[in-house]
Amino acid sequence: MTVRLSTKTVDKDFIEKLKEVSGQSIHKCMQCGMCTGSCPMAEQFDTSPRRIMRMVQCGLEENIGEYKTFWTCASCYNCSVNCPRGIDIARVMETLRLLNLRKNTDFVKISEIPKETIEEMPQIALVSGFRKLTS
Repeated sequence: MTVRLSTKTVDKDFIEKLKEVSGQSIHKCMQCGMCTGSCPMAEQFDTSPRRIMRMVQCGLEENIGEYKTFWTCASCYNCSVNCPRGIDIARVMETLRLLNLRKNTDFVKISEIPKETIEEMPQIALVSGFRKLTS
């Protein structure tokens, strides 16, 4: 079931799927900002984890897809440890990546990475990036 909100679509099925896959009660989030304040990657994000959580609560899947925050998340669990409501925000970010990967859209094309870059990168970084960004 979808409901129109302004020019974006609120997708209640998306909210339910995310809650089911992540196992998290996303509506418990009170937007306190502890996740963003404790995140070592916050400066690298194009929007805050707090804002991503609000968009998840509202079912704005289209809006979330416009940001790279959940791809940049290092899964360090600082946000989850510091959440006063006990929400595993890192798991929500992982679920957002997973749901995007299920769409079978590759965000990195291995063949387009310059050979020099591949030679300079640690192998574990390459494997991690491929797992995170390709289907």
